[in-house]
Amino acid sequence: MSEQHIKLPDGSIEKQTSTLNLGPTHPATHGVFQNIMEMDGERIVSATPTVGYIHRAFEKIAERRPYYQITPLTDRLNYCSAPINNMGWHLTVEKLLGIQTPKRVDYLRVIIMELARITDHLICNSVIGVDSGAFTGFLYVMQYRELVYEIYEEVCGSRLTTNIGRVGGFERNFTPAAFQKIEKFLAEYPAVLKEFENLFTRNRIFMERTQGVGGITAERAMNYGFTGPNLRATGVDYDVRIANPYCSYEDFEFSIPVGTTGDTYDRFLVRNAEQWQSISIIRQAMDKLKSLPEDVYHADVPAYYLPDKSDVYTKMEALIYHFKIVMGETDILPGELYNPVEGANGELGFYLISDGGRSPYRLHFRRPCFIYYQAYPEMVQGAMLSDAIICMSSLNLIAGELDA
Repeated sequence: MSEQHIKLPDGSIEKQTSTLNLGPTHPATHGVFQNIMEMDGERIVSATPTVGYIHRAFEKIAERRPYYQITPLTDRLNYCSAPINNMGWHLTVEKLLGIQTPKRVDYLRVIIMELARITDHLICNSVIGVDSGAFTGFLYVMQYRELVYEIYEEVCGSRLTTNIGRVGGFERNFTPAAFQKIEKFLAEYPAVLKEFENLFTRNRIFMERTQGVGGITAERAMNYGFTGPNLRATGVDYDVRIANPYCSYEDFEFSIPVGTTGDTYDRFLVRNAEQWQSISIIRQAMDKLKSLPEDVYHADVPAYYLPDKSDVYTKMEALIYHFKIVMGETDILPGELYNPVEGANGELGFYLISDGGRSPYRLHFRRPCFIYYQAYPEMVQGAMLSDAIICMSSLNLIAGELDA
């Protein structure tokens, strides 16, 4: 911290403001990004965000990779809900290729994406609790994030960076153990979520630490380009799953929770309410699966979907398709499109230009965090330093997605 001083006519020295570097390596920033804050005591006069500390040039790397090898890159965006990133990319390529996935694939994807939404929201809201001085809720719900990660592990073998699914569907069918773990989560988590809400929602200390902190109006939020829970907390009921349905979301009944003030408290409430909606969606999907064939888990697109290894060893057609896909001899159709999905922290979009080659000509990730962070100086101006921390947590800023 450095202080600026001015010399008065009588020769005395008066402190004007001080400069505080919050980050880039500080546990309270929850990521590798910096805020240069001009402080008047503990009150923030202005804030200047600095990004790019973990910029990895994902978009340029993706433009040098075959389409099916880009999925692991998307894991490193919002790694708190990586499966949604994976599915968003697969849906983008399928839209370009005109692939229609079976209903069972859609419902399985919905289950995985809603589980990812829950884990993302429980991390964000429990960290808001930690930043207000309450650690118990964080420890309590984190057990159930681990249970969801066990579901991922059963489905694809990975936990955090999942690389889950493939263009056209899933790499393998869901096992009975995977469905058992999903049922276990649905049976146990609602009671835990209710207790978590009881710990915070009407807690006097928590309310005083979050109400009126980091507020933004609906008009300003829309001007910045807010989406997801941060926009819905202002009262705008925009949700990509409703506005532009994908993965058969039109087959499900769910509501869009909204707030009124757009402050940290409303963002917390909206994310809690969305977890209840996600639980309902998963239950509906599980019921819908009962009437569908159990052996369908990908679309019939052999030119783009890697065949089973057993078929590669025994069937000439499968060997040919496997060779062409792995060696990059299957060109993708030319075209230009933008495909959004409702990520856990907002609209995650993929702008793709294909010139007909094996790799994208141009690929841009629309990362919601990058948009929220631009509004951060306005949201914390005039607030206390401690409010800046909890406001940052409530925006759900993920450094991996912010920098890309």
